[in-house]
Amino acid sequence: MHKTIEELQEMQPVVLKRLQGAYANDRLAHAYLLEGPSGSGKKELTHFFVKLLLCETPIDNVPCETCRSCKLYENGNHPNILFIEPDGQNIKIDQIRDLIYTMNKTALNSGRKIYVIEQADRMNNSSANALLKFLEEPEANVTALLLTERLNAIMSTIRSRCQLVSFQPLSRPKLMERLMSDGMTGSMAATVSMLTQSEQEAKRLSEEEQFADERKLVLKLVETVAANVHEALLLIQSDWLPLFKEKEDAERGLDMLLFAYRDIATVKAGLETARTYPDMEETWKQMALQRSFDVLSRQLQAVLQAKQQLPRNMNRTLLMEQLMLNLQEG
Repeated sequence: MHKTIEELQEMQPVVLKRLQGAYANDRLAHAYLLEGPSGSGKKELTHFFVKLLLCETPIDNVPCETCRSCKLYENGNHPNILFIEPDGQNIKIDQIRDLIYTMNKTALNSGRKIYVIEQADRMNNSSANALLKFLEEPEANVTALLLTERLNAIMSTIRSRCQLVSFQPLSRPKLMERLMSDGMTGSMAATVSMLTQSEQEAKRLSEEEQFADERKLVLKLVETVAANVHEALLLIQSDWLPLFKEKEDAERGLDMLLFAYRDIATVKAGLETARTYPDMEETWKQMALQRSFDVLSRQLQAVLQAKQQLPRNMNRTLLMEQLMLNLQEG
């Protein structure tokens, strides 16, 4: 969880610079709202910032890691910091009341007191209103950090009391690197990182048996259409429609199909862009040799068209059969 300053710099350079600047110039807000997608480094930067605010001897706006305060924080028993997260579905009013009581007590350690509310969008109305009252009368030495992936779900009056800090999604190469360092194969990391920017969601997909089946089927379909459109039509009936039953799955299936044809086009163009299916490189080379840019362009267009028609509640069998015929070359 705890990253080096270099890793934080690489993950979120703008946010890091901003938080360090606020600290260095003694221009700290009494409340910050940190928003951005899952896996973008909100938790890591929160830990860094909290430690910096509590550190007794920071060096160049970086916590020293050796003072009593840093060590207490590392061991999870610093008396001046309180973490709140949802208790079940929501953050309840009693949790916020306890928080206010704790923050109003004279700190055991003198100095700044900090509270961190994770998934702040999960406060219900009563807990959000209780927190709002506390934010409206800020204590001089109390700093609030609210974390969320769903900014719109935060009460606007709470938003207006906080300084907004927005986190950018991880870049695809960075996300792939993190997934592979956790043991995911390069080809799976390449595929899931095209479908989501969230590290959590990417891991969830890669671990699902259904997703592995979907990936195999998409690749099989691309090869089958190229060889024999009648077999492709049979494959749609026997395998595709049963596997991609839900609308969300059907959308993802078309996305994955689109990325396959995009891979073939980038291979043909000799581009070094990271493929969605690096394990298919040899097959894609063969296919790229066999078709013109014009054909590839029409195939990409056909998948895009099917994607646009999907939400219009068209008959899905018809939609996929039409797509197979459109993908057939010539």
